[in-house]
Amino acid sequence: MSELVRFGVSMEADLLGKFDSLARRKGAANRSEALRDLVRDALVDEEWQQGRGEAMAAVVIVYDHHARDLNARLNSIQHEHPEAVVSALHIHVDKHRCMEIIVLRGERRLLRELSYRVMGTRGVIHGKLVPSTTGEELTTDKHG
Repeated sequence: MSELVRFGVSMEADLLGKFDSLARRKGAANRSEALRDLVRDALVDEEWQQGRGEAMAAVVIVYDHHARDLNARLNSIQHEHPEAVVSALHIHVDKHRCMEIIVLRGERRLLRELSYRVMGTRGVIHGKLVPSTTGEELTTDKHG
């Protein structure tokens, strides 16, 4: 764990009030923890923008399971990259729709390309890439 450094931040009262409200809703113990979480999130976003190195991500899709050959196509895409697909969770939403969460790990460029292929498959109603990190570049002690 690295050394803690204190610094001051000037902010308009109404903006600070909104920040405090957000921090409470997200369960932050205090402003420092909430600010650290925002900084980590920005750093993960920046890592993804650079597009290099190993990362983790989740691809969340909702699809019509009656769409012709959709399950086979989705499985085929995942089986093409067994080194990147860590796990998949299948959820039955209703009689016609399913949600799938595919956990990926690998080089960011590959994860992005793989997620776009999955989300772009005909029959997928909605898809979202949720980029994350292995945490290697970030402090993992949330209370430090």
